[in-house]
Amino acid sequence: MNLNFDFQNVITAEFGIGQDDGDDHTFVFVSVDGEVQGALRDMSQTTWTAMQKQATTPTKYEPSEKYASCEYVYLPLTDHLAARMHDLHTANNLPTDGNALGNPSEVFCYFARFTDKHYRRLTALRRATQFKGVLKSRLIRLVSDALKLVEDKIFKLDVDFDLLIDVHNLHILRPSGFEFVGELQQAVLAAVPKNIEAIKQDLKFVDFATIAEYAGQHPRAARCLASIRVQEETKQIDKGLLKKHCKRMGIEVKESKSKLVVNGDDVMRFLEVLDRRQFELELVKGKPERFKAGSRSRLRSSGGEA
Repeated sequence: MNLNFDFQNVITAEFGIGQDDGDDHTFVFVSVDGEVQGALRDMSQTTWTAMQKQATTPTKYEPSEKYASCEYVYLPLTDHLAARMHDLHTANNLPTDGNALGNPSEVFCYFARFTDKHYRRLTALRRATQFKGVLKSRLIRLVSDALKLVEDKIFKLDVDFDLLIDVHNLHILRPSGFEFVGELQQAVLAAVPKNIEAIKQDLKFVDFATIAEYAGQHPRAARCLASIRVQEETKQIDKGLLKKHCKRMGIEVKESKSKLVVNGDDVMRFLEVLDRRQFELELVKGKPERFKAGSRSRLRSSGGEA
């Protein structure tokens, strides 16, 4: 996968922060000099290099997957889960606030925005961990052969960013950073009704009343729904085979008016079945074992096809 940006011909570089005032999140620019602009450009290039070392063909981000702390995945900028990052990337005329760093405790992220000679935009963003952490430390410096406390506010940039955004995609190096700044938990919970309605069209034989109530209060279930919704195979699920698998896995499912009704205590496990995460193996005769998969990556068949 390519990045739709030319690092060798950057014509503008801007720096900004995300602020959390308790009621809302806002993004503002903060003026920086040429050296800082250069450092931000180096950080973004380092990020892209790290991504390329991990994978030249990344997989699409899925909210129900468990990712490593650093793992290159992507998400189309048009995806509803990318809405917050889309708004930041496309925002014009963000305000500039010279006093924005006056209260560092409110800074939850910082970002850089670049423009290349073709007027293509790149946004790079990092969750503010080290950036804020230095403010809580006591720093010293050597002055006239004596160590003295640094009383000025010091802000430390990281080595790289958590994600890069071009015109087409979010290129994500740290999924947890994206999930935090992109407010994924709130997004997937808010999307539960829409995801339920979409899945209903594929699984008309399932009663979703209990599932909707549970998922609206449990982020993990909401994440599973978001994943199930975009799977092409969902519409191909067979009612009889689904019932048999649930019985084999000990998931209580009853049938009422030709629809499968899931026991409230088994909703999460039922969703994991739909998301291809609950399975059973019997390698020791008479002793079947049940497992939950952390990933849905397909294995290749003996014929070499996935």
